[in-house]
Amino acid sequence: MPAAPDFPPAPDRVAPQRALISLSDKTGLEDAARTLHELGVELVSTGGTRAAIAGFGLPVKDVADLTGFPEMMDGRVKTLHPVVHGGLLGVRDAADHAEAMTTHGIGPIDIVWVDLYPFESTVASGGAFDAVVENIDIGGPAMIRSGSKNHGYVAVAVDGESIGLIVEALKADGATTLALRKRLAARAFARTAVYDAAVSGWFAGQLEDVAPARKSIAGALAQTLRYGENPHQTGAFYRTGETRPGVAHARQLQGKELGYNNIADADAAYELVAEFAAPACVIVKHANPCGVAVGGDLATAYARALECDAVSAFGGVIAVNRTLTGADAKLITDIFTEVVIAPGADEEAQAVFAAKKNLRLLLTDGLPDPLAAGEVFRSVAGGFLVQSRDRSRIAASDLKIVTRRQPTPQEIEDMLFAFTVAKHVKSNAIVYAKDGQTAGIGAGQMNRRDSARIAAIRAREAGEAKGLAHSLAQGSACASEAFFPFADGLLEAVAAGATAVIQPGGSIRDEEVIAAADAAGLTMAFTGMRVFRH
Repeated sequence: MPAAPDFPPAPDRVAPQRALISLSDKTGLEDAARTLHELGVELVSTGGTRAAIAGFGLPVKDVADLTGFPEMMDGRVKTLHPVVHGGLLGVRDAADHAEAMTTHGIGPIDIVWVDLYPFESTVASGGAFDAVVENIDIGGPAMIRSGSKNHGYVAVAVDGESIGLIVEALKADGATTLALRKRLAARAFARTAVYDAAVSGWFAGQLEDVAPARKSIAGALAQTLRYGENPHQTGAFYRTGETRPGVAHARQLQGKELGYNNIADADAAYELVAEFAAPACVIVKHANPCGVAVGGDLATAYARALECDAVSAFGGVIAVNRTLTGADAKLITDIFTEVVIAPGADEEAQAVFAAKKNLRLLLTDGLPDPLAAGEVFRSVAGGFLVQSRDRSRIAASDLKIVTRRQPTPQEIEDMLFAFTVAKHVKSNAIVYAKDGQTAGIGAGQMNRRDSARIAAIRAREAGEAKGLAHSLAQGSACASEAFFPFADGLLEAVAAGATAVIQPGGSIRDEEVIAAADAAGLTMAFTGMRVFRH
């Protein structure tokens, strides 16, 4: 490890004389370059950026004029040179550095503005392997890191906001301050870290290694949150390079700023509603669905979802999988709702929602693909867990009927619907459903019997609210996301009025559970697949 040299203190103010600019995205280049020139800063650039600056009628020096070497190898080699990196890394007030710079004709570079090759967008657009590799920037990160390490003298910009801060400082005082240069260096190192994480993550994904030796999670700040799960906790929201439609890339048309819990609940709701081909509505409260239904249209689906548990739905998050109309919006705004997330909303719907100033309306312009590959993360003390996204989907052909009584076609539909919902309910999970509508949901209990009881209570209350003489679970299918370890949970489903049960199977007491189902006249299907959600 190199020993820390005895450098003189860095100056607070640096009046820049030379800026090196190399950009893939040239948005804002003309204004910033013109301002730097007018402030007396010499412009040095490469390739297309140099041509663009010259096209603005501004004097600009080619990097090749500094290095004495032309750009070569299809642009792969142009800035990797001692004249460039010496100009960035040289400590101007250190005698030996100054002597080396003079001896070798190295001029200082006081500003470096580099935005890196568009690797992330090339991956997102489905670029071929060779095209993605060619968009791995080498010289850009090297210059950013060199300038950032030497932030005592060099101001580094990696985006439009950064160069804006530099230009603002120069206009005000003709110099950058040490505090600003430190802030810019921190931002720059974060940018290269995210870039490297994106590259390493993509490259690992091209191989068959399930668990690479090192793993990085890259994120760009989307929003600083007022607080985390509770007011005494801090919170922030970051976007990864994944372009999956959902809350991370949604447009917020109105309402209060999203909170930590709003974002988590909106994500849970939208991932579930995307599972259904028919018009569907999901109502989530505290990370669990409290009502899920499909219908001939969104209005019907919403009304049916609300029937399941209107008490819990108050102050919840609503997700739909179709464009919202004015009629839909009028129904939804009848009760207090925190967030509505949808692929779209027509003008009438937007006008209706606008009357509810605190309601957050999120539009995504698409639905996430439930079958698409991806990763999910969870932090633990001293590390994090990574797993592939649960993109399982059970079809009728996957079911193994283990009871004497065979299911009716309607019972098969109900079982598949219930099991799809159960996949998105916190374990232990029990879901009663009938005719494309949840009747009762029991979530997050320490034993499956209690989840079945809670779901039955919800179904009974829902039936009472509709004025029925029976529970909404009467004649329903009961889904369990994991096997019944004992027959007691299944017997609770019988008591609730279920006539069909779907579960993974695989317990050492399967025969006992099957016998209980046969004795009660139930039909039961095994999926062979567990869908825990902790």
